[in-house]
Amino acid sequence: MSSRVLLVGLARSPHQRWIKADQLDELAQLVKTAGGSVVERIIQIRERPDAATLIGRGKALEISRLCTQYGIDLVVFEDLLSPTQLRNLEDIIGVRVIDREAVILDIFALHARTAEAKVQVELAQLEYIKTRLTGLGVELSRLGGGIGTRGPGETKLEMDRRRIEHRITVLRRELARIERERAVQRKRRSNLFQIVLAGYTNAGKSTIFNRLTSAGAKVSDQLFATLDANTRVWEIDSRLKTLVTDTVGFIRNLPVQLIASFRSTLSEVREADLIIHVADISDPQVEMCIDVVNETLTAIGAANNTRVLVFNKIDRVFDESIVNRLSSRYPDAVFLSALTGTGLDRLQERIRKVIEGHMVVRRFTLPVNRPDLVAMIRSAGRVLSEKFLNGRTQICVRGYPADLARIRKAIKKLL
Repeated sequence: MSSRVLLVGLARSPHQRWIKADQLDELAQLVKTAGGSVVERIIQIRERPDAATLIGRGKALEISRLCTQYGIDLVVFEDLLSPTQLRNLEDIIGVRVIDREAVILDIFALHARTAEAKVQVELAQLEYIKTRLTGLGVELSRLGGGIGTRGPGETKLEMDRRRIEHRITVLRRELARIERERAVQRKRRSNLFQIVLAGYTNAGKSTIFNRLTSAGAKVSDQLFATLDANTRVWEIDSRLKTLVTDTVGFIRNLPVQLIASFRSTLSEVREADLIIHVADISDPQVEMCIDVVNETLTAIGAANNTRVLVFNKIDRVFDESIVNRLSSRYPDAVFLSALTGTGLDRLQERIRKVIEGHMVVRRFTLPVNRPDLVAMIRSAGRVLSEKFLNGRTQICVRGYPADLARIRKAIKKLL
C-alpha cells in the first residue's frame, strides 16, 4: 500500500509562492516515482524560517489536523530539515516527516540494480543518516518501511555511530576500487572519442542513447531511471567509431552525498571529449533545468568540456513561439525528438563536425611492398591521399591523435 503524502514548502514572500509551487510540482513527481500518493500540498509564507520547526508551531498543528482528517501517513518537506526540526515536527504532527533529500535518496535506492550503484546509494544514505543521528530523538528501528527508508535496511540502520562509520569506511574503500577499475577501462579505450549524454533527470537521454547505439537501454517516464553509466560503441560510419555513455540524470539541489558517492560514475562526464547536454523542451521550467545542469557540470569539474545543447521532445511542443524563443536564445542548439527520430540527423552531423575538429592529419611514408602497413593505417583513420614517390608509398590520413601515434609507433617496430 502506497504512502498517503502531504507536501510542504516554505516561501519567503508572496512573490516566491509561485516558484515554490513549481518546486512542489517536481517534489510530487519525486514522491510518485518513490511510490507515494500526494493527497495535499501546503505552502507557508514566512519571511524567516522558524529554527525549531521551519514553518512555525501553529502551521505544524494545522498540518497535524489535516493528516488526521485525510489519513495522511507521511509529510514531505521541500526544504532541507535539520535533525532538531525533524524531531520537533514529528512530535507535533504525529506522523513520519522527511525532506526532499530523503525522497531522492529513496528513489536511488529503489532504482539501484548493479553492485556498483547499490554501494554508491548505500554510502550516500549512511552519510545522510549520520548527519541526522544527533538530536533526532527517535529510535532508528522505527525506520523500516515506506518512502525514505529503503536502501541499507532495518538491521544496518540500527547500528550505532561507530558501526555506521565503519560501514562507511568499507563502502568508501569499495568505491575507490571501483574508481580504479573505471580509470583502467578509460585508459584502454582512450584511443576512441568519448561522448557523454548528460542532462536533467527524465530529459530523454536514454532514448537518444538507444537511437545512436541501438543499445536497448531501459527507458522509463520516471525520474532517475538510469543510475549506472552505460557505454556502447557508436559507428558513425565504417571509418569513424566513438564511445557513447549514458549517465545518471541531474536535479535541482542534488544531495551532496550522492554527488560524492557517484564520483566514479560522474568521472565519465568529467573525462568526456564531448558532452551532449539533453534538455526537455516540453518542460515549462526547461531553462531552469539547463542552468541546474550547467552548475552541476561545473561542480564536478566538467565546466570546460566541449558541449552540444540538445532540446529533446519537440514532438510534445505545439506552440511554435517556444521553439523560436529558445532557438534565438540558444542559436547553436539542436532540436529533435528522440522518440520519432526527427532531427536526429542534425545531431549526428553536429557530432561528426565536433569529432573532426578533434582529429589531426598525419603523413606516413612506407615501403611500396608493405601492404600490411598500409592496411594498419587505413584502419586508424580516413585516407585523404595516397601516392607513390621515389619507390615509396606516401599516405596522408585523418584520425584521432592517440590512434595515429599508436600506429606510427607500431610501424617503427615493424620496419
